[in-house]
Amino acid sequence: MRIHLVSLGFLLFATLALKVSAQDAPETILVTSSAFDHHGMVPEVNSAYGDNVSIDLSWAELPEGTQQLALICDDPVVVEIGMMEQPFVHWVMYNIPASASGLPAGLPSDAALDMDSLHGAVNGLNGLRRPGYFGPRPPANGQLHAYHFRVYALDEALNLDPGLGKAELLDAMDGHVLATGMLMGHYERKE
Repeated sequence: MRIHLVSLGFLLFATLALKVSAQDAPETILVTSSAFDHHGMVPEVNSAYGDNVSIDLSWAELPEGTQQLALICDDPVVVEIGMMEQPFVHWVMYNIPASASGLPAGLPSDAALDMDSLHGAVNGLNGLRRPGYFGPRPPANGQLHAYHFRVYALDEALNLDPGLGKAELLDAMDGHVLATGMLMGHYERKE
């Protein structure tokens, strides 16, 4: 009986050890865009000062076992310079099919996306508590802001309801993130 309990305890420990939080997941997904290179400048058309058009994203090197994808874009610089206590959230998307190889530019801001390649995908709530993409709109204060477009590969199709923001999505994904990848772009308002 003692051996059985020890084996059961080890099995439980091994299962919990495999459950990785989003911040501890390996960063192995390659995320790119035709709008800018990693560490490049986000074009004006993709900013909220321009046309507020969502950028296109592509990803590759998803880990084996990926069942669904999620995306969070935020600006951590607002914390670093003391503007806000948390990074400002520019885009949350989830329930993205694992078969999708990316997102086209100019996605609608509807909560539910009904496109063939993105069937079932949901635009979560951005920092304005509205669904969809909200492009860079920092003040003209001489600060170069950074926009982290982070893709998450999930081990399960969570099929979450519409209306989640970043914090709720991170909670729902906890223990299901296989890997992540990030494309980072900069934007600075000059006037």
